[in-house]
Amino acid sequence: QVQLVESGGGLVQAGGSLRLSCAASGRTFSSYAMGWFRQAPGKEREFVAAISGRTDTTYAADSVKGRFTISRDNAKNTMFLQMNSLQPEDTAVYYCAAKNGFITSFTVKRAPTYDYWGQGTQVTVSS
Repeated sequence: QVQLVESGGGLVQAGGSLRLSCAASGRTFSSYAMGWFRQAPGKEREFVAAISGRTDTTYAADSVKGRFTISRDNAKNTMFLQMNSLQPEDTAVYYCAAKNGFITSFTVKRAPTYDYWGQGTQVTVSS
């Protein structure tokens, strides 16, 4: 069982930055693929970014490429999402997720791929 706890959300003006963290329990964090998803009010949960286990291959949605960067620190069992140039449309609850096993460029974007989810952290970007 893996427990995930997000932090770092908040209120920021358009053009600003935030850094989200996802702390994971467990001894095999480095082997887990990790992802970030977000859900705005009235919308479906959507893929934001992901990073594979072992090889640290990264993936990002087109809407955040060049603005958001995903990374991980396996020694601290923590994943990060650096968000720059934030826009009001980035407002959402951001969730981290973990997958024990192999991912592909197709499966990484699908929420059912992931085995564990955090409770989410609110990000609000004002215009």
